[in-house]
Amino acid sequence: MSESGYDPKRSRVSDSTMGDFLRGQITGELTEVPGIGPAAAKKLAAGDDESEMVTNTFQLFGKFLSLKGPDDEEEKVESMEHMEKFWYWLQNKGITAHRSAIVKAIAEKMNGMMPGIYDASAYGEDEDDDDEEEE
Repeated sequence: MSESGYDPKRSRVSDSTMGDFLRGQITGELTEVPGIGPAAAKKLAAGDDESEMVTNTFQLFGKFLSLKGPDDEEEKVESMEHMEKFWYWLQNKGITAHRSAIVKAIAEKMNGMMPGIYDASAYGEDEDDDDEEEE
């Protein structure tokens, strides 16, 4: 199965789990982020370069925000490019599962704090959960 970049439809996080994360207080434990388990937390904390080591949720938010640039006079990093950069950063850290779920969780949480940083409509996310019940 070949995954190439961020796709919110590949997120396998339940609405309940995502809702709890979005409404909840951040404790700093990496495993509070939907899609991050103990193995992924260990990979995020690993590395030779201390600036690339992520040991808590706050640092993960910081990494996410740092990938929003660099902007210049002619081009700004827009939402879709930003999500791609974060998805590939997770891949480079060795995260092999649930990357889209992690990106979606962090992006949606940050969008609650900074509206506009994540544009879910750019992905044509389907709002047809009701359709599934009717089938």
